[in-house]
Amino acid sequence: MIRIGTRGSLLATTQAQTIADALTKAGHPAELVIIRTEGDASAKPVAEIGVGVFTTAIRTALHNREVDVAVHSYKDLPTAPESGLVIAAVPPREDPRDALVSRGNMVLGELPPGSTVGTSAPRRAAQLRALGLGLEIRPLRGNLDSRLGKVASGELDAVVVARAGLVRIGRTDAVTEAFDPVVLLPAPAQGALAVECRSDDAELVRILAELDDESTRASIDAERSVLAALEAGCTAPVGAIAEVVESIDDDGRIFAELSLRAVAAAEDGSDTIRASVVGPVERAEQLGKDLAAELLELGAGALVGRGSQA
Repeated sequence: MIRIGTRGSLLATTQAQTIADALTKAGHPAELVIIRTEGDASAKPVAEIGVGVFTTAIRTALHNREVDVAVHSYKDLPTAPESGLVIAAVPPREDPRDALVSRGNMVLGELPPGSTVGTSAPRRAAQLRALGLGLEIRPLRGNLDSRLGKVASGELDAVVVARAGLVRIGRTDAVTEAFDPVVLLPAPAQGALAVECRSDDAELVRILAELDDESTRASIDAERSVLAALEAGCTAPVGAIAEVVESIDDDGRIFAELSLRAVAAAEDGSDTIRASVVGPVERAEQLGKDLAAELLELGAGALVGRGSQA
């Protein structure tokens, strides 16, 4: 029996169960092991406590052989690699876009100035402020149900959350608007899962690799490479989205390329810096580094607080 470590929230257990089901279907029975993390015990904003608090306890259990596999929301992982562990699989990604859930089903442009909008991410807050709509952005914690409840109760006029989470828990009915990345660039790796195990367990690495999606992994490698090269940290106001696209060469032949876009924003919304690049899929990580270098040349370092890496 493969033991899969996960946080206990509905979203986390739902995500982990998809991996357990896939493994079981492939002939490798698996079960979930619920692990309480420091992040679950704190009501402080994520930007204050650091995203790593959601993953440290699970990784410790993995190191201690209390579990065999860990399933993370990939965007929660620090960009620095963890010694002794390997991301053995990155399954096909869910919709990476951010989504608005609002009272009266109003889209963002319909919310009156002064409307209260809750979000957990400095990245979202910065980009929302940069739109100049006069919204009052408030910090937000809690699971997805409690966040949606703040809109239903009238405590907030709207919240912005990852659409992927709502898809996974079956609550897409709550989505008022899914943001085009032109409006709101998602967090690097948003919508993707990281399936992690000990690097010395060669047989398990092989088994998990069957769940890997090459296009998703390339996209995530590029996005997280931007974040790492900016030395910005997991909670910095940086958005990035990559996708494998089809291009046509001079001879009319179709080939795959990786398209990558990124933004760095001042937390008060006073400035945003955007850049994009297209290149070979196999150079995903280098494309991220190149794009980060361009952002830095344009002044992004002053916006994202380099050196605060989570």
